[in-house]
Amino acid sequence: MRLPWLPDDPRGGFPPLSRALRDPDGLLAVGGDLHPERLLDAYRHAIFPWFSPGEPILWWSPDPRLVFDTATFVLPRRFRRRLKASTWRMSADTRFDEVVARCADAPRQGQSGTWIGAEVRAAYGRLHRLGHAHSIEVLDGDVLVGGLYGVAIGRMFFAESMFSGTSGGSKVALAGLARQLAAWGWPWIDAQVENPHLLSLGARPVPREAFLARIQSLGGFPGREGAWSETWETVSAAALATPPPSGGPTPETHA
Repeated sequence: MRLPWLPDDPRGGFPPLSRALRDPDGLLAVGGDLHPERLLDAYRHAIFPWFSPGEPILWWSPDPRLVFDTATFVLPRRFRRRLKASTWRMSADTRFDEVVARCADAPRQGQSGTWIGAEVRAAYGRLHRLGHAHSIEVLDGDVLVGGLYGVAIGRMFFAESMFSGTSGGSKVALAGLARQLAAWGWPWIDAQVENPHLLSLGARPVPREAFLARIQSLGGFPGREGAWSETWETVSAAALATPPPSGGPTPETHA
């Protein structure tokens, strides 16, 4: 099957997800650009870009999709014991460009390069300045020891990449994000593609059709556009040593 090429107009839309390939899983379309309007439209329709620098832009929607449930996310017990004496603190949207650069430079098992090239960095930097892309920073003093970045639409967060400069830094960033989003009534973090590391942290697969229906519902709620630096509440990594109280989703997450 030949992949459809996207039109130059960023408002041109995407093919139906039913046209996505099974091998490689979820490859849907090629071409277009990373204009903010196109990127936001992609995420709203369970699609994301993933390509190597120098190649045409490839657009994906794998089936199933991997998600974290924010209300039940808990770090492994042994790791939480380590955090009790941690002096690390967390912030949001204070060093976005640095987080993206560190994600690009982070070594990946089985990969010799990075997909986060200059074009991708510039595109997500634009989304950040428009208030749609956000970073979570884990800091040891002024040293960035871990972090992640992604895109927020309504009450849904689409994680793009994370890194650890010091062992455990990315886990703390993910756990801090999950706790804050749960407090805001945001039930899911999109983790995109299944891998053993994400599964070990509690991510679970969701059929693409169900994922699409849920994110379109969550995307209709009022979100938190603009910088998160002023509303970020989870500031201490040591606080993550204590699991959050269990409970069901808040009423505001219901569609």
